[in-house]
Amino acid sequence: MSNKQHIKKFDFEPRIINPVKIKNAVFLSGNEQVREASAALKEYMPWIDIIVLADPITASEYKSDQASVLLFDDTALAFVDSQKIKSNNEDAVLVLLSSNELINKSSPSIAEKKYPYTSKADLIFAIDNNEFLPENIITSVVRCAEDKLNIEKYSKERRYIFLLVDDEPRWFSQFLPLLYKIIGQRADVMMTRTYEQALMFLFGVTSPSEIPEDHFSQGYGDDVVCLITDIFFPKNNNLESDAGRELVKLVNDLYPRIPIIIASKAKEAEDLRKIAYIMPKGDPGSLDTLSDYINDFTGMGDFVIRGKAGKEHYRIKHILELHEIILKAEKSTKKAEKLRQFLQMYGERDYFSTWLYMHGFRKLGDELRPRRDSGQRLVTVLKRYLKREILRMEFTPLIIDGREIFDLYDLIKLLKSTEPEKIQHLSDNDAFSNWLDRKGYPELAEEFRPVHGSGNKLRETLVNIVEKWITIYQAKP
Repeated sequence: MSNKQHIKKFDFEPRIINPVKIKNAVFLSGNEQVREASAALKEYMPWIDIIVLADPITASEYKSDQASVLLFDDTALAFVDSQKIKSNNEDAVLVLLSSNELINKSSPSIAEKKYPYTSKADLIFAIDNNEFLPENIITSVVRCAEDKLNIEKYSKERRYIFLLVDDEPRWFSQFLPLLYKIIGQRADVMMTRTYEQALMFLFGVTSPSEIPEDHFSQGYGDDVVCLITDIFFPKNNNLESDAGRELVKLVNDLYPRIPIIIASKAKEAEDLRKIAYIMPKGDPGSLDTLSDYINDFTGMGDFVIRGKAGKEHYRIKHILELHEIILKAEKSTKKAEKLRQFLQMYGERDYFSTWLYMHGFRKLGDELRPRRDSGQRLVTVLKRYLKREILRMEFTPLIIDGREIFDLYDLIKLLKSTEPEKIQHLSDNDAFSNWLDRKGYPELAEEFRPVHGSGNKLRETLVNIVEKWITIYQAKP
């Protein structure tokens, strides 16, 4: 570290998609399994304070200046004053953990007509004694509440949202734990349950006829990195509507860079296979390839360059390799000319910036979105920007407890000597992985991402991971 003390350094700005963390989880439930799920929540999210209340009156009087999620079963939510809770708490998300079969298999309008209390909830999830045990879904429930709060009020990041569209809460309980295992802290999830809700989120309107020409100027569409949707969900309260088909075609037309996953076994989904990945809902086998698809097409994993027919030509792990590919495109050969055509297509579709945002290069992503250059001009521009960022990487330290870290040996030394509470927030906010990604260690960054916890156990886990990968990197030619 000493030889870098007197050189110009660049600030490391981690990609933190949720600047506001849920600090309090408030439980009001007569269901013992729901109350006991708080133990699993405390283990995975140790920064959260657990509050178990005894009656609806106390819950209605709840007040905190910290971000809170309030979790109710069906009986409890029916009796609480949700308006009072909202007025007393600026950052509160109300969640219904429902064991009611009709609610869990129905659209919002049907559920609200039969059980009006469902309208009080910001989010609804299914629970039962078998597939949807509260302890197995509770961390995903709280994370989804945190995502919703940050998307709507606090996050300043770009390209970070997975939009889910389905009308049945049981699907969210089944799918979200799987999705969060894949995306970690790299993206947020927003759930919508009707065609109108999806349009409002994407475009800020409730009808396609209202979408302005500069459609990216309102709504959150420009920040969506993946759409996961059913085929059948309500449109104008019409439960038979194949609204998913219309939504898929609309998004593909206006946001062609957004990869689309259709979660459905309906035969109507097959007609959209050319523009979407089909994942048969409830089929365990389909989940095996889901992780690869998400990593390859949303910018989270490698930068994969494909031709128009979908054939993979190049797979790039970090910007050093991307820079090498750009240098190949400078040559005066037919292969280089074809590569330039690929790069132009990716620039026009804004793929560069999405991948760069996901890997922590926000400023570079801003500069490259979208590039309208072509041929050698595009290659020259990409080479200049990438070279500048690569030169900066060496002099961009990660700071732990006021001390600067420039390489893996610095990292392992400080992890061993720093108090665990001073590194926990870096792990919780994915800052370690973000920095490692920028430094050209994508594999190590990926292994850091699912690590949560506290105390010496967290520190020992991180130390062991770094030591393992130092050995692996040293063995590489």
